[in-house]
Amino acid sequence: MIELQTQYQKAMRFAAQKHADINQLVPGTNLPYVVHLSNVAMEILITAQKTAHFDSIFAVQVALLHDVLEDTATTFDEIVTEFGKEIADGVLALTKNKTIPKEEQMEDSLNRIKTLPKEVWAVKLADRITNLQVPPKHWSLEKITNYQKQAVFIHDSLKSGNAYLEHRLWEKTIAYLKYCTNASE
Repeated sequence: MIELQTQYQKAMRFAAQKHADINQLVPGTNLPYVVHLSNVAMEILITAQKTAHFDSIFAVQVALLHDVLEDTATTFDEIVTEFGKEIADGVLALTKNKTIPKEEQMEDSLNRIKTLPKEVWAVKLADRITNLQVPPKHWSLEKITNYQKQAVFIHDSLKSGNAYLEHRLWEKTIAYLKYCTNASE
């Protein structure tokens, strides 16, 4: 367990600093972005307890780092240097490719995720589970509805990756429907 704790703390410090450097907050809140990262990591830690042959040390690092390439100035090489190529590859797969049309980015990312260990799939599932909270007040009904539909797409694409998270994501996706009918909540 010391190894997991050590790697968790190393990845948390790295990611927290990278997101703090740009003053990133959880969308629609005053909360520092590290709250989102720790929620995704919590989903992964619970999943590890409920999943046989699950590499929790690898998965929790990918969970904590999953947005550093997409949202900060962090480079792939920095992640390789600090955490190794396997973790960097997982983070890269979870990062949207901004050089392709926006409507193709999620499918592209999911296709890359599916070439990697199931723990990377689990991080994507956990990320969307965590994001299916009350939508930010500035989101339109159309954006909320599209976000819910995208959650279904993620679920359908990655459901064979982890039974526990598949079930959690489906429950959260169904519960999120209440925001698709009334954007004022």
